[in-house]
Amino acid sequence: MGKIARTWSLMSDCWQVLKLDKSLVLLPLISGICCLIVSASFIIPICVTGAWHPPVRDAETLRQVLYYGTIFVFYFANYFVVIFFNAAVVACVATRMGGGEPTIGDGLRTAVTRLPVIAGWALVSATAGLILRIVEDRSDKIGQAVAAVLGFAWTVVTFLVVPILVIENKNPIAALRDSTALLKRTWGEQLISNISFGAIFTLLALPALGLLILGGMMHNIVALAVCAGIAFVYWILLSLINSTLRVIFETALYLYARDGVAPAGFDAEALGAALR
Repeated sequence: MGKIARTWSLMSDCWQVLKLDKSLVLLPLISGICCLIVSASFIIPICVTGAWHPPVRDAETLRQVLYYGTIFVFYFANYFVVIFFNAAVVACVATRMGGGEPTIGDGLRTAVTRLPVIAGWALVSATAGLILRIVEDRSDKIGQAVAAVLGFAWTVVTFLVVPILVIENKNPIAALRDSTALLKRTWGEQLISNISFGAIFTLLALPALGLLILGGMMHNIVALAVCAGIAFVYWILLSLINSTLRVIFETALYLYARDGVAPAGFDAEALGAALR
């Protein structure tokens, strides 16, 4: 309950920022549409050809190279899209926290100027993702557990990378090094999340589920379709807000870790307790 209360407090602070720039939710929307297009361009041909099954350990080298090479390109394309639009959000949020009046155009222009470092970080992220994927495909349950732990550790040490890429315009390796150093300096050697955006948004998603159940209880196809449509739109909007608030939080957390002072409108105690 303490974690949920802490998360709610930070989300409220992030929400105040989003209220000043409501159009920011359009960036995750465009990002999601682009990711769907990228996914479809990979998934449809792979499903049609039946090449989505992981190759066995003794499979031909060419088949393994083609399979994992395709996954790597897929990862890179998706990471690039997500990082690019997150970078645009970070640029807008940093400007707002600095007292400016950002627009989506400003954020996109800043993201364009960071294309080399964005592409570099997408390459690093895709490589890490591919390594974890290979470990999962070729290991027993213990190996998969190890991959999960490594994946969590990677998520932690890279938590502040995108704000560093955008605000400081550093190369991916320097950004990764700075992210790790800032987290260790501010919160210590052992880091775990002390907040839970997922829990909050799961609770907020429940009304739409109740609406679906209500539509089913009416035994009317039209009523069910209307309820399903409203629930779908609600979930999409909730997802966009969730994505935007997370990036706002990452930006605020980076500025707090870098300067030792909470950005205007944020509670320093809550930010300091976000990780432990």
